[in-house]
Amino acid sequence: MSDPIRQPARQSDAATSAHDRVYRGLRSRIMFGQMAPGESLTLRGIGRDFHCSMTPAREAVHRLVAEGALQMSSSGRVATPELSGERIEELASLRALLEVELASRALPRAHMALIERLQSINNAITEVVSNRDAMGYIRANLEFHRTLYLRAQAPAMLAMTETVWLQLGPTMRALYSRLRRSEAPYQHRLIIAALKAGDEPGLRLAVRSDVTNGLKMLADP
Repeated sequence: MSDPIRQPARQSDAATSAHDRVYRGLRSRIMFGQMAPGESLTLRGIGRDFHCSMTPAREAVHRLVAEGALQMSSSGRVATPELSGERIEELASLRALLEVELASRALPRAHMALIERLQSINNAITEVVSNRDAMGYIRANLEFHRTLYLRAQAPAMLAMTETVWLQLGPTMRALYSRLRRSEAPYQHRLIIAALKAGDEPGLRLAVRSDVTNGLKMLADP
């Protein structure tokens, strides 16, 4: 016989788990450029993709709307944002402020194992670029930056940075198709070199250039 006290708790845990699974899945799709700017979503489609009911799908959508990853019109239409030039410039400026500071804070804690890990990720970026894998590029590029920024030991600042990445995800996909890269960003090599040399001004300059150059090209086509 089931315990009438424990059963509601189990149901609540299951609902929380479903919401978290849908939220994380959608968040990953958006951040890593699996969705194009202006792409519509429906609760029915989300439920079908994640094998869940409407409730966790709705809760995940509302959470992502609050984070700026999705937009909801007055009619209830939900879609990824189509960012204006002004909005792209604003987010690029945020990246420059936050990520340069994170890199600077990470520098005193950088060690050879971190530098080797960054080099390995950068080699993987070159490989996905050669395969014209847009989503693989975005994922590996963000992994490069996140690996460095984790050494800053500034979780609140990193969380803010990831929210900016989330808002930019679909736009980064559009940017990649325009850049037509043949290798990993040159600035990554400058970042790694600055870390090896303990060169804080060089590191700050390389990070700022890396996170803003492409976005500024989109803001001013």
